[in-house]
Amino acid sequence: MELYQIEETNKLRRIVNWIVDLVVVLSLAWLVVHELGAQIRIVGQSMTPELRGGDVVLMDQLTYDFEEPQRFDVVVFEREDHKDNVKRIIGLPGETVQIQGGYIYINGQYLEADRELNQVALAGMAQNPITLAEDEYFLLGDNRDGSDDSRFANIGNVKREQIRGKVWLRLVPLIEIKLVK
Repeated sequence: MELYQIEETNKLRRIVNWIVDLVVVLSLAWLVVHELGAQIRIVGQSMTPELRGGDVVLMDQLTYDFEEPQRFDVVVFEREDHKDNVKRIIGLPGETVQIQGGYIYINGQYLEADRELNQVALAGMAQNPITLAEDEYFLLGDNRDGSDDSRFANIGNVKREQIRGKVWLRLVPLIEIKLVK
């Protein structure tokens, strides 16, 4: 009789272990899909060369619950017309942004940036200094000549609550999967 009880206990243990494993896997899958993997389709060419129209990217919605957005992060934000848009953070809360002679200045200092992200042909409203409030960010598209961004009144400074998450991975086209810089 004892051998039968041991076998039944082992069966029950395996079933419980299997259920626990299943719950852990489903929880991790939910976390990845809902917090680290919201899919956004890029519309237009405002983020070329990093992202192109038709690309599908994954947005991390969790990171900004624990830390503040950083300069040069590529983010998804909700416009006033409730459409999602993807741009790069240039100016941080409390800073003054100005574009002079095709270059970006933060608090009067020339902005050092990789890949010529600091050159801007059209300054828009940023031809005059723009001081950001404590909850505002100044965003630009990587394609400076073809981007509707914080330089223009229809976008303007973006409030923190408008930022939905950080773009971290280009998923489509499949042959160009890569981390977004």
